[in-house]
Amino acid sequence: MEYFFILGTQPALSAAELHSVLGASRASLLARDFLLWPADREISSAKLISELGGTIKIGVVRHWSEPAKLLDNLETLAVKRQAGQTGKFNFGLSDYGLKPLSRNLGLELKKRLKQRDIACRLVTSKERTLSSVVVTQNKLLGRGVEIILFNDKGRILVGETLAVQPFKELSRRDYGRPARDDLSGMLPPKLAQIMINLAQVRDKEALLIDPFCGSGTILSEAMLLGFTQVLGSDISSLAVESSLKNIAWLKERYDLSGARCRVLRKNALDLPKFVKAGTAEAIVTEPYLGPQRGRLEFAKVIAELEGLYSQAIAACRAVLKPGGRLVMAWPLFYGNKPVNPDCAGFKTIRSLPAGLETSPYFQLSPRHNLVYSRPNQKVHREIAILEKL
Repeated sequence: MEYFFILGTQPALSAAELHSVLGASRASLLARDFLLWPADREISSAKLISELGGTIKIGVVRHWSEPAKLLDNLETLAVKRQAGQTGKFNFGLSDYGLKPLSRNLGLELKKRLKQRDIACRLVTSKERTLSSVVVTQNKLLGRGVEIILFNDKGRILVGETLAVQPFKELSRRDYGRPARDDLSGMLPPKLAQIMINLAQVRDKEALLIDPFCGSGTILSEAMLLGFTQVLGSDISSLAVESSLKNIAWLKERYDLSGARCRVLRKNALDLPKFVKAGTAEAIVTEPYLGPQRGRLEFAKVIAELEGLYSQAIAACRAVLKPGGRLVMAWPLFYGNKPVNPDCAGFKTIRSLPAGLETSPYFQLSPRHNLVYSRPNQKVHREIAILEKL
């Protein structure tokens, strides 16, 4: 069985997350946002996509078609999905291939379905691909079908979308939480999910810590991912207050009564003073990234952050178990000015499958760490994955 994954705007992060969660070492990248995985087991797509921050769609390959048989294969798939349903059948086509197929395919398939007396509606978009919003709003999952196409050197992949990213819930957890402001942190929930998954913690009862918790995004996403022992700390009283408000809101909304989360007003550098040595399975955190606006004195800012991060990394090492991971966001100013903290006692983890490390589609830092950035952003995030020796 072959699954495909439509990757997000940071495809390297998306691929690394999939590799961490699925062990997708045999995955191949057909395009910037299209990853193919020959699976040795069946996956629960709906559950999996709710746990991934970097994947837009998950689907399964139904056919590898010759061009001459493409319409026949499309018809077979559509008829199979329509069987047993009443009312109008909605379907749509998304073409992710580097060499696009004919835009008339949808109309030709609609004509064939009507010849079978199937009342149907072709869902279209200005783009060659349908967004998760379009797929959801037009009920193409369950009662309809989104057919995925990819022309790979003359062989045409015909796939079916099984799940799309829960964009409404992600937006609600970002913009709808009760405490959200610049001072308390602006880490996107999607990125928080990715960073937690990169920590590769299999035991959800293990202790996970965020010592720079801000408004509690990492703490919240960890609880949603099933972690039952979560600890956050921050030196700011506003951050602690914001975290507590957001966590209370989240626990009520998602019925997370079994999750235990503590938030303390503590300095991250004092972590060994309030966490027992060698008890944490993972630490996932985004510390202060430096000034976000105005003219920067890079040498001064970088030197200050390197001092802070070096001390924080040493504190994290003291409380992590051997083999435990520290996943930490560092600033990468203008995409090419990194910080270089002291990471003594750790080894750096390369999180991409070996076959994808040199992909031209992937943005990596000068030292080959993963990067999260947005257009025209002054401060990019470099995601460091460190494992305690």
